[in-house]
Amino acid sequence: MAGTTSRIVLITGAAGGIGRAMVASLLVAGHRIAALDYDAKGLDALLRAHGARPNLHAIEADLSTAKGCEAGMAAAISHFGRVEVLVNNAGIGVSSLRPDAETRLPSLEELSGPVWDRFFAINVTAPMLLTRAAVPMMREAGWGRIINNTTSFRTMLRVLPYGATKAALEASSAVWAAELAGTGVTVNVLIPGGPTDTPFIGAESGWARDAMLRPSVMGPPLTWLVSDAAGDFTGQRIIAARWDNSLTGAEAAARASRAIGWPELGADAVWLTAKNS
Repeated sequence: MAGTTSRIVLITGAAGGIGRAMVASLLVAGHRIAALDYDAKGLDALLRAHGARPNLHAIEADLSTAKGCEAGMAAAISHFGRVEVLVNNAGIGVSSLRPDAETRLPSLEELSGPVWDRFFAINVTAPMLLTRAAVPMMREAGWGRIINNTTSFRTMLRVLPYGATKAALEASSAVWAAELAGTGVTVNVLIPGGPTDTPFIGAESGWARDAMLRPSVMGPPLTWLVSDAAGDFTGQRIIAARWDNSLTGAEAAARASRAIGWPELGADAVWLTAKNS
């Protein structure tokens, strides 16, 4: 795409439905992609779909472990030299527990310690470790993008353990955005906005697949977030389904976004103030 600054993007969960859509959109925009996933066959299919090209590199890594996160980031840096954009898209959902878990929600009895730990390892700890590894490079360059895929507030309050992990990532995103303000590194949340037609949702969910969102809705807002035009846009959550492609990127973002989390709820807290000595 003419006039586009080519960036080096690490996308996790790149072989899944949403990940594939993200990869496709960013390749069209001229970016270089380190596509990370634990699914070797899925990565092979991704490469075949796009043909041999130097700007797409597949990385097989298991983000459920710190070692896997370290290896994944190291592989991206080894191949492209650095990471300028980190898209924390990989996740584990309740359909991994049983195919109908989206509608017959997991009970407390199903949430064993190992299940709980695995969900948090992939959905919370991995994004933190990857962000922690990427930020020094971004700070040094004075430019960077952290983009996290969380979920809706409704899901956070209804679905365990998935909702709890995404609430944690949402909160982390708000903290990171504040910490990195003024450094040239932005932190934003990007979510589809509803159930999306990917294998992430089990075949026995009972929902009509043709009524779900298409993974491609993530492409236009993601492409804008990676662009130089989004340099002052940080601390926001974009609902991809509300993105209006007839508008400029800034206009579409303004209409489809709000502050990360629900900061107005902070007014409920009572804070202590230090006494003057």
